Amino acid sequence: MGLLPLPKKAMEHLPVEVIGNILSRLGAARDVVIASSTCRKWREAWRNHLHTLTFNSNDWPLYHELTRSRLEIIVTQTIFQTNGLQCLSIMMDDVDEFSAAPVIAWLMYTRETLRELHYNVRTTPNINILEICGRQRLEVLALAHNTITGVEPSYQKFPCLRSLSLSYVSVSALDLSIFLTACPKVEVLSLISLDIVMSDPHASMELSTNSLKDIYVEAISLDKIILEADSLEKLQLKDCTLEVFELVSKGKLRLLKIDDVSVIHLDIGESAENLEIVDVSNFTIMWSKFHHMIAKSSKLRRLRLWAVVFDDDDEVVDIETISACFPQLTHLSLSYELREAVIQYGLQGSFQLENVVVLELGWTVISDLFSQWVAGLLERCPNLRKLVIHGVVSETKTHEECQTLAKFTSFIVRLMKKYLKIDVQFEYE
Repeated sequence: MGLLPLPKKAMEHLPVEVIGNILSRLGAARDVVIASSTCRKWREAWRNHLHTLTFNSNDWPLYHELTRSRLEIIVTQTIFQTNGLQCLSIMMDDVDEFSAAPVIAWLMYTRETLRELHYNVRTTPNINILEICGRQRLEVLALAHNTITGVEPSYQKFPCLRSLSLSYVSVSALDLSIFLTACPKVEVLSLISLDIVMSDPHASMELSTNSLKDIYVEAISLDKIILEADSLEKLQLKDCTLEVFELVSKGKLRLLKIDDVSVIHLDIGESAENLEIVDVSNFTIMWSKFHHMIAKSSKLRRLRLWAVVFDDDDEVVDIETISACFPQLTHLSLSYELREAVIQYGLQGSFQLENVVVLELGWTVISDLFSQWVAGLLERCPNLRKLVIHGVVSETKTHEECQTLAKFTSFIVRLMKKYLKIDVQFEYE
């Protein structure tokens, strides 16, 4: 039975605070303006009870057709008709640059009540967001395509900030470090494609924070990053080129995720004891060294080594050691080049992966060894519930490759008759 439309009288009796919440859920400024024109009560809700407003150039094609001055007027009129905005999002990166004066006016008008600011605006000249929004009650700040210079921690404090995101921002290593100290409560930090200005080409970037719990770093190239974060629980590195990454923490790390990262020396110190998830993909590793780094993670529940390349061709991932070190492991995902040694030494012993319920295995080049590998791992996972096979199937295949794939398919059909309770899925690309 469908929901009946709200009677007109019920709509008329809605409190303005509720209408303000409805308008805030619309988000997009154009939709809010149209909806608020319904009647005088809705206009009142827009003026006095709207708490969320979004200007996004992707929401309305006409944004790209308006002149800069006309667009500035529209945004100014819309913001200035509100009182008490708590969340303001201005995402106008792909339109013409704005004049600095109206943008400063928008921020000055709203800064005392703002709790959340998403800011991606190009201005001429560049404006200092930290100077305008510092010492306020901002809790979430996301900056993109901006420049941060000359941070003054005694003046530009962010006492309530809990989430900070910087994307395509130009900032010196020193200013970033100082900025972080000016945010004593920050828990989530995202750094994406930063233009890091270094005074010394071989200098390191040192970040120190006692409150940080989650950090995501993407597309950054540096010689050395030293992160001192006693409360860190999640560390994610993606598409980075680093010589050294060092984490100094007090062992609260629960998630370590590395994707397409080039790093010569990776050190998480004594932070591995409480790790629950390790996800490594598109990464060159020295297995013995990497295993030593996470060997104390007795609470590990998910281990993913995907499309990894071993620094030494003779290295083999010893599944028996994984079984012994990670007794609580429930999800295991493996994809790397298979050699005879992987089957001979990687699966030796009578170990059992007692708690593994989900097993994901992948290949980039199909071979008979893959079938042996699948069968060997299935024997060692007595409580397995789900098996996912990932494979790469090229458009152009030789007759020999087609035969190998056909043999593998037949092999899996026969094998799974032995494991009827296991859900088998195939994902090919």
